[in-house]
Amino acid sequence: MPDSAAHSCASDLSRYSRQILFKGIGESGQRNLLAARVTLVGCGALGTVLANTLVRAGIGHIRICDRDFIERDNLQRQILFDEDDIAQHIPKAEAAAAKLRRINPDVTVESVVTDVNHKNIERLADGADLLLDGTDNFETRFLINDLAIKTNRPWVYGAVIGATGLCMTILPGETPCLRCVFETIPPPELNPTCDTAGVLGSAVNIVASIQAIETIKILSGHREAVNRNLINIDAWNARVTNLNVASARETADCPCCKHDTFEYLDGKLGSSATTLCGRNAVQINISTEATIDFARVAKKLEAVASAVKFNKFLLRVNVDDHEITLFPDGRAIVKGTSDEEVARSLYARYIGS
Repeated sequence: MPDSAAHSCASDLSRYSRQILFKGIGESGQRNLLAARVTLVGCGALGTVLANTLVRAGIGHIRICDRDFIERDNLQRQILFDEDDIAQHIPKAEAAAAKLRRINPDVTVESVVTDVNHKNIERLADGADLLLDGTDNFETRFLINDLAIKTNRPWVYGAVIGATGLCMTILPGETPCLRCVFETIPPPELNPTCDTAGVLGSAVNIVASIQAIETIKILSGHREAVNRNLINIDAWNARVTNLNVASARETADCPCCKHDTFEYLDGKLGSSATTLCGRNAVQINISTEATIDFARVAKKLEAVASAVKFNKFLLRVNVDDHEITLFPDGRAIVKGTSDEEVARSLYARYIGS
């Protein structure tokens, strides 16, 4: 059911008149959007474009979940933030929600400043008709995927690095899920991040816009129009490729779709963090059987750190006034903070997850 704010504007649809004129939406589709509820995980590059687009489209209730604060290098691509937000030290979720409420006061925008994990994601997704990926790491995406498959809710995956992006809509029981296509998280040396490989804001806009369109299709009542491929975007060379992954649902030995096991949602896989008493440091533990290639990780970090040292036992790098010591099994100690969320964020940004 829509919130009272959505009810109040349901009789006056003039704000959405140009959208209603599009035959794929119409008045009935717009009313469906006003009644819809979405949980958006992550409010960085993809998340800000998604939230901005969907609030303007009239999605009735959007819950934005993000753990981070705004930094100056975010402004190049994270479209809801400005210098004033940085000066006031406003968390991303709060800053985004404040702007979105001014853009469309008829939509209910809820902000939750938190690290989304297996302990809280079910509560954060409570009541949502659809889950949206605005994250920057596979661990959280696999967590979203677990919840979506377990609760039979659609979700839309998106990712951008450099000028390259991926997007896929997951309809449980109908399409492959993310773990049908990507069985495991790539090791850190093969998993670039925006902070090590860069990202173009224009590529972000393309991927997030496709995610938004797929979301609008589902929530307006046009599930049949959903693109069921893995969409690969090369913005630099203006190429879009639709990869047919339909067979993955049958051929993959997916733990979610085939075995009804949800290892990330159950907390059996994924990272955990422990504050190290008296050391102003946090230990990050990763559930993985892979051995990390330090040479490749060091090469990835060259763009952001002047000195990366490693031997067969560990890799050490100083970034953002913190020291990260990485071990062969993916475990790391982040010095310079006792805040577990800060440590997890640094790990995701510079090592990858």
